[in-house]
Amino acid sequence: MTVAELRKLAAAADIRGRSSMRKAELVDALVAAENATDASPGPTGIILPGVSEEDRQNAHSRRDRLRHRLEQFTDSSIHCIWTSVEGHPCGLPVRVGTTTCGLHGGREIHDIAFPLTGHLGFGSWPTLWRHLTLATYDIDAFGLDPVVAEMAWHLLNGLYFDYFRVEVEGIEHVPMDGGAILAANHGGAALPYDAAMLALSVLNEAEVPRRVRVIGTEIFNMLPAVSHLYRKVGAAYASREDARELLDRGHLVGVFPEGERGFMKPVWEAYRVGRLGRGGFTEVAAEAGVPIVPVAIIGSEEVHPAVMVSSKLARLVRMFFPEQRVDEIAVALNPIPLPIRWRIRFLPPVPPPADPMDALDLLERTADIRQSIQRNLDDMLASRRTAF
Repeated sequence: MTVAELRKLAAAADIRGRSSMRKAELVDALVAAENATDASPGPTGIILPGVSEEDRQNAHSRRDRLRHRLEQFTDSSIHCIWTSVEGHPCGLPVRVGTTTCGLHGGREIHDIAFPLTGHLGFGSWPTLWRHLTLATYDIDAFGLDPVVAEMAWHLLNGLYFDYFRVEVEGIEHVPMDGGAILAANHGGAALPYDAAMLALSVLNEAEVPRRVRVIGTEIFNMLPAVSHLYRKVGAAYASREDARELLDRGHLVGVFPEGERGFMKPVWEAYRVGRLGRGGFTEVAAEAGVPIVPVAIIGSEEVHPAVMVSSKLARLVRMFFPEQRVDEIAVALNPIPLPIRWRIRFLPPVPPPADPMDALDLLERTADIRQSIQRNLDDMLASRRTAF
């Protein structure tokens, strides 16, 4: 290209001082301008009426920080050494410091999540779909599928960053290696949004994007389509055996000890932490020798505020799902979740006991965790200016 043509391109890119630049300088300036445009895309995500421009810009900045943080885990200049039995190469970038990608790198991929192609986004889906349909990798013993989990991560970030605008505190309290239980207050009345936001908060905000293997009730394991997706994104069945096995394998386990009663709270009981079961999660943590990280969540109990609870609906559910332990079903008027602004606060870990604990000790420890969550919920609510 001639100098005149390059100066026309520089004018379109609004490059200052272009009239005095020589050809090589114009080329360098145009390349720099193009790289700056690629590195700083405009705000993305869900555009909602009533969401301020400041919120949109903040969501864009947080997505950008996440993108840069996740890039450090993959090396796009080197491709995975794995090949299929037919001789087809994997083609995915490797994890930094290794020769394999996030699909063929062993057990660690079931604990640490990072974009398999190097970035999150629909642009990576054709590559992910290829590996999904060819089944070039293994899922773990609990059904986690890294490809499906990454697709869900990308989609749910629309809720996390743009719709619920989740704010996170105390993420440094989440262990970056080894097993631990994250015990949170429960809410939702329709769908387990809090389970998804809890898992996303660790993926998006922690120094190392660890997976949170959320423990869920029976109904999510019984519905034909839901049960498969539920397992593939990394969740597990609410049983002592499953939780203990996950902890023994060094995973983070997310639990909501209030159970169905917490999930079905009416609006007048919102953010009043109920009984945390019989203390089973504290016993499992003590047996496994792992800490418990209490978590206080604001937002989950207002997304679908329940105006009433019905025992008749609960009986109807038990007719089709006899194993489901539910006495009342919450009834919410809004089918679409409200755009509540969420806050998630991770509290200092409760270390495992040095000595064996009897039933009374376990109940006292459970009561202390409940009170800690309640105090922090009260503090967060007192400092909140508006739910939106």
